[in-house]
Amino acid sequence: MLPPARTRRPLRAAAALALSAALLTAGCVSSGDAARDEKAPAPSLKGFPVTVDNCGVRTTYDRPPSRVVTIHQHPAELMLALGLRDRMVGTAFPDSAVLPGLREDFEAIPELAQKEPSFETVLDTGPDLVYGGYGSAFAENEGRSREAFADAGIDTHLNREYCGEKRVTMEDTYDEIRTVGRIFGVTGRADRLVADLRGRVGRAAGAVRDEPEVPVFVYDSGDKTAFTAGGKSLGTELIRLAGGRNVFADLDDVFGDVSWEQVVERRPEVIAVYDYTGAGSVEQKKEFLLAQPALADVPAVKNRRFVVLPLTATLVGVRSAYAVEDLARGLHPESFR
Repeated sequence: MLPPARTRRPLRAAAALALSAALLTAGCVSSGDAARDEKAPAPSLKGFPVTVDNCGVRTTYDRPPSRVVTIHQHPAELMLALGLRDRMVGTAFPDSAVLPGLREDFEAIPELAQKEPSFETVLDTGPDLVYGGYGSAFAENEGRSREAFADAGIDTHLNREYCGEKRVTMEDTYDEIRTVGRIFGVTGRADRLVADLRGRVGRAAGAVRDEPEVPVFVYDSGDKTAFTAGGKSLGTELIRLAGGRNVFADLDDVFGDVSWEQVVERRPEVIAVYDYTGAGSVEQKKEFLLAQPALADVPAVKNRRFVVLPLTATLVGVRSAYAVEDLARGLHPESFR
């Protein structure tokens, strides 16, 4: 389920990396300088061309993209975490509060639409790459297919989570970061970011390694039925790393509907509530769950044990590593005292 639009909150990366001097000066070379360096490759083109196979689309980048539109929040956060603010000319579809360290930079990028922008709106920014987070970024029925962008001379990249091939894991997050690093010629930054995120996950997972596994039910939304995270979702892996078990890990999909009777039968001890606008606030979701007589004897409801996660923290992007620690603290608070 795609979250509805959310009003952007201000943000900026206190530690965002600036573009290298080589990249900055490469765009300001005089004709005389160019003549003198005619046979020497520009520093910004080192390692190029780069060819990427992405969800069935093969793209060769002769140089790093310089005018990028991101559709959905998690691709924007990933780019900002790699210090690529100056390559971004537009974002769209914010759906959660952005990481505090990225707040100001995120706010500085023009917002093209609260949901997916029209094809024409994207074209008006003059992009050379469109980077989508959900498959709906390139919805053919809305005129934004990858083929349509290709016909307009614009490259596209889709977050690998929506290639629909297999179960998503943290390795997909690390691979996505490295791939984006290659596309933009910042492989060193990508490697450092992956190392930092691996360290975060490792520390959180290590703190709860010897703790008993906690059964967890993910509540995204729904009243007649419960819309929850299935076994192919990254959320299932985050719960496992945090010392828990998704009680619907056997659901063979990223998301799906289950009955409340099934929730009762599986007796979760903790409920992970996904937070995003458009499906009610976190407090409204908690109140709904607590008010259901059928759920009264479910351990998580009876003991009021909830963990709140921004939806974007459960997707392939920089937020997922932080989500492991938040989950681990919620499932095993005694391990962090």
